[in-house]
Amino acid sequence: MTSETAFFLAAHAVMLLAYGCLVVVVFRNAVSVVQLIMAAYDFATRVKPSQFSVDLWHRYSDLTLPVTVIAPAFNEELSIVDSIRALLALEYPEHEVIVVNDGSSDNTIGKLIDAFDCVPSDRAQLAALQKTRIIATYRSRSHPNLIVIDKENGRKADAVNAGIGFARTPLVCVIDADSIIERDGLLRAAEPFMYDTGKMVAVGGAIRIANGCEIRGGALRKVGVSSAWLPRFQIVEYLRAFLTARVANASNNTLLLISGAFGMFRRSTLIEIGGYRHDTVGEDLELIVRIHRHMREQKREYAIGFVPEIVCWTEAPTTLSGLRSQRSRWQQGSLETLIRHRKMIGNPRYGRIGLLSMVQLVIEDVVGPPAELFGYMVIPVALFLGVMDPLAALLFLCVTVLFGTGLSIGTLALEEMQLRRTPSARDLLRIGAASVVENFGYRQINLIFRLAGIMRHFKKDTSWAAVPRVGFGPQS
Repeated sequence: MTSETAFFLAAHAVMLLAYGCLVVVVFRNAVSVVQLIMAAYDFATRVKPSQFSVDLWHRYSDLTLPVTVIAPAFNEELSIVDSIRALLALEYPEHEVIVVNDGSSDNTIGKLIDAFDCVPSDRAQLAALQKTRIIATYRSRSHPNLIVIDKENGRKADAVNAGIGFARTPLVCVIDADSIIERDGLLRAAEPFMYDTGKMVAVGGAIRIANGCEIRGGALRKVGVSSAWLPRFQIVEYLRAFLTARVANASNNTLLLISGAFGMFRRSTLIEIGGYRHDTVGEDLELIVRIHRHMREQKREYAIGFVPEIVCWTEAPTTLSGLRSQRSRWQQGSLETLIRHRKMIGNPRYGRIGLLSMVQLVIEDVVGPPAELFGYMVIPVALFLGVMDPLAALLFLCVTVLFGTGLSIGTLALEEMQLRRTPSARDLLRIGAASVVENFGYRQINLIFRLAGIMRHFKKDTSWAAVPRVGFGPQS
């Protein structure tokens, strides 16, 4: 082979790769536009919910199904008491709280026992879904609706499964012990179950970034926006995820993810499928995909809903190392779920889930991140070699930067028109600025972190990379 032939083949390989990256990026952004339109239509046509919790209480106090809130906790001694007091204070006619101490090495269990006057209980477990041993069960004498489970460490999925087994109510709400649920969150999450004929099996709600908010006693006192750029970038990401993608997907029953920070489920369905899996780092995504698969294979009617008005506040990573741990774990969990349920991909047996949702997940989480990242590197080379039209290269830049900014601004406008959770015009401008700046560095770094998650999967690294917490505060 001559050097001219080798150069020709290499140049055309670069050209094919560059155009391939362009096609993938255009497709991903086109899907995002469709989702934004669908979300806007959904917001515009559905009945607007009451903004006042007292109205919800009067409307649903006689209709609500009892709910058990399951809060897994690991080494939460500094905040566990305030967090549980906030859960006990949620506005709901009949709810129980089950705290599962997942083998904490600190004094989490001691704090719970002392603060809530807990004594040993002989409460039986109706379904043993967990893999590790239950050490003790306690009930609170000061709060009759509080149960504390002490067990060996088995990570979050195992702790939640233990709580599901001890629950007695038709519905269970799974949350992170360090998350903050708004006082009417349970009522809003339960609403889809009240008007349902038995098809609704799960409901998710919007998650917001608590960094910069005022949190006292485990409850949100004042909404704010962090002064740091990294949490603000994540606010933009969360708005796009929860107010466009999930609203749009839920509108046609193709929702594949309910965040592990907050979700309400029909307890019988969770027991029927065996609860959360213990052998994945993406248990929340895998659970919903498995529910879809189970229901489709059983040929049963079902629905998985999403209510954007529910707000659960969670702390976002404040360092790049923490963000890397979180995003690589999310990416690894997506890949694990896709491989485990690969027979669903493009399979008409699973209807729109197999033909649309699973295919989209492949493009979003397997093909998309490498394609965009390689595009930043390959397209300049293709231009230099003269094998790519400059207009095509400009299209790539517009789609990734300008178009991405436009989508973020559109989502922010949708949030402001429909929910109005941003407290001031100044904070709105700060989030708007973040939606522009994120495209110059943050977006590319995130792609690298996602590639790290793919590498973790192929290395079979299943260790849990914890995200450092700095606590809630106005400057976090």
